Parts: sequence; structure tokens; C-alpha cells
Amino acid sequence: MERFDGKFEELGHYRNENNTGPVVRVYAIKALDTSKEWMREYGDAMPHTKYGRTVLFFFNEEIGQEVKLSPTDPYFPEDMRPYVIATYQKSPMGDVSFTDGYPK
Repeated sequence: MERFDGKFEELGHYRNENNTGPVVRVYAIKALDTSKEWMREYGDAMPHTKYGRTVLFFFNEEIGQEVKLSPTDPYFPEDMRPYVIATYQKSPMGDVSFTDGYPK
């Protein structure tokens, strides 16, 4: 994770307490470097549990405050959606989706 120093800043995270079923992880990340390759690599490096779900929202630099997250859509206050520049999702089977902005 050292290679990402200076490129990203975590604004918030959520992890459910369920250790016997699917683990849900949701992260709000400020992208100081908006390279799509770096964002995807960062998502790939984040924790993921088999049969769990990991979601990362990359925000532009205009967001400076902590983001309160929840495990379901909407994951954060809807007025913050315009600031999402990319979304990374890893499914329970390990399939990766990386899209511009907030997924539709």
C-alpha cells in the first residue's frame, strides 16, 4: 500500500460485523491522483473476503470532509454523488467492475 501514498486519502469506511456470512466493505476515497489505472490498482489492493462485497467510491478533491457510509444504496448522502469520479466494485465471486462516476 506504500506505493499509493500521496495518491489517495480515505474519507470513510464501513464494514459490517458479520464474520460468519458475507462481509460488506464500503470505502469513500479522495483521489489525489485521478489516473484510472491507479484507482483500479488501489481497488485491487483493498481487502476482500470470499463471498463478500467490496465497494470503493473515488471522490474528486472538492470533498474534504469525512463521509458517513452505509452497506446499501444509497451508500452516502445523495448530494455527494456529483463528486464521485469512479466506482470500483468486487462481487462475492471476485468479479471486478470499474466505472466512471456513480453506477446507474
